[in-house]
Amino acid sequence: MEVRFLSDLLRRGRLSQRSRGEDCLATGFPGLDDELHGGWPRAGLSELLCAASGIGELRLLAPALKGLSESENRWIVWINPPHVPYAPALERLGVDLGKVLLVFPKDHREALWAFEQTLATASCCAALGWLSESRLRFADIRRLQLAARKGGAWATLFRPASAAGHASPAELRIEATSLPSPPASRLRLDIRKRRSGWPVEGIEVELDAPLGRREAGRLSLVPVAESA
Repeated sequence: MEVRFLSDLLRRGRLSQRSRGEDCLATGFPGLDDELHGGWPRAGLSELLCAASGIGELRLLAPALKGLSESENRWIVWINPPHVPYAPALERLGVDLGKVLLVFPKDHREALWAFEQTLATASCCAALGWLSESRLRFADIRRLQLAARKGGAWATLFRPASAAGHASPAELRIEATSLPSPPASRLRLDIRKRRSGWPVEGIEVELDAPLGRREAGRLSLVPVAESA
């Protein structure tokens, strides 16, 4: 989807807004839920800090996305993803493709605008964003945090692990590291910032476990072809 159509689509409100409910969204990983006092911030910005893409960060979010897809009648928006999510894999995860929007802005400024507008309209239940780290400012993140609260949306901003050393107004910051553990995929999660608690390190999650079958746990990605 091109950005110029995004605001019209969100304003039309094809999908109804949710009623305000719980403050947290279950992650699908009981140990992580315990440390997060219930789960992901349902109306706020989370940062997922990864050394590289494709280590399992999307599978970490998959149980929550599935739950939202089943319980919400609002959009799940992907802003500037580095890869196109593989539709059959999303369907196997239980995500309703009719509620998924992919937005590919032309530059960082447009991506930031699309992310903020998507969150503030209250027409989406979740938004995943990939922004230019070199151009991202503290004030930009603050605006995203405020927009997520205003719209009642779960926002996730993907950033490099090096960003852990910089201050951020996001409600939650988690650094994810892949663990060598065949046949199941595992991540080590270090919570750098959370609500009502000190940072905590060394949480290990098995990505396939919450999804029942390992086949359903794999979110396949297809690289985006560069335009000529």
